[in-house]
Amino acid sequence: MTPARAGLAAFAFATLAASAVPALGQGDPARGEPLYRPCQACHMIGEGAVHRVGPHLNGLVGRSIGAVPGYEFSEDLAAAGAEGAIWDEDTLDRFLEGPRAYFPGTRMVFRGIRSEEDRADLIAYLLDEGGAAEEGDTQGTEVALDPEIAAIVAIAGDVPYGEYLSSECTACHQPSGGGDIPSIRGLAPSAFIAGMVAYRNGTREHQVMNMVSRRLGDEEIAALAAYFATTE
Repeated sequence: MTPARAGLAAFAFATLAASAVPALGQGDPARGEPLYRPCQACHMIGEGAVHRVGPHLNGLVGRSIGAVPGYEFSEDLAAAGAEGAIWDEDTLDRFLEGPRAYFPGTRMVFRGIRSEEDRADLIAYLLDEGGAAEEGDTQGTEVALDPEIAAIVAIAGDVPYGEYLSSECTACHQPSGGGDIPSIRGLAPSAFIAGMVAYRNGTREHQVMNMVSRRLGDEEIAALAAYFATTE
């Protein structure tokens, strides 16, 4: 395996759901309640909920990612919300499986939930206890991106070129993920770009990824981000 292939394999982003049960929307909120208890140290939900270390989770399902008044989100989440990304059941499922795999810049210290059934139950509890977003909560916010990230986001990524480059990624990152190497399909471009920039400037440390990302130019990162955003 080439160093580039090994490095891109280590670039762990979001995982698409691979198994069949349970389907999203079929979780059990009663089973989700005890699964939520570890979250209580940082997140409140229900009547009177306010921001703690993390934002309150009322109206989470259906609202913009990284866009709750009174809380300062990490740049990755805020940028995704500015692009129009929403916390629906699918994005929550992917995030809960591995928060730092989905949004590498998140400040949330949580390894994730492996069980698809447990994730579905927790999402059902969040929806049952906190309700869905109110009308108007799905609007994105303007975000001042880090100049290095903003410069790449502004590039119109060449999708065919990204597809050509992607063979180094897809040799290890399978469409539905697997083991410790998740899928990177369908990512918001800003999330992909922010992760690569973090490796390139040393904000995130990984020996192989630091080396590989520093060999990729802005045009190549933009092309890969554009391509993976079009895949499902």
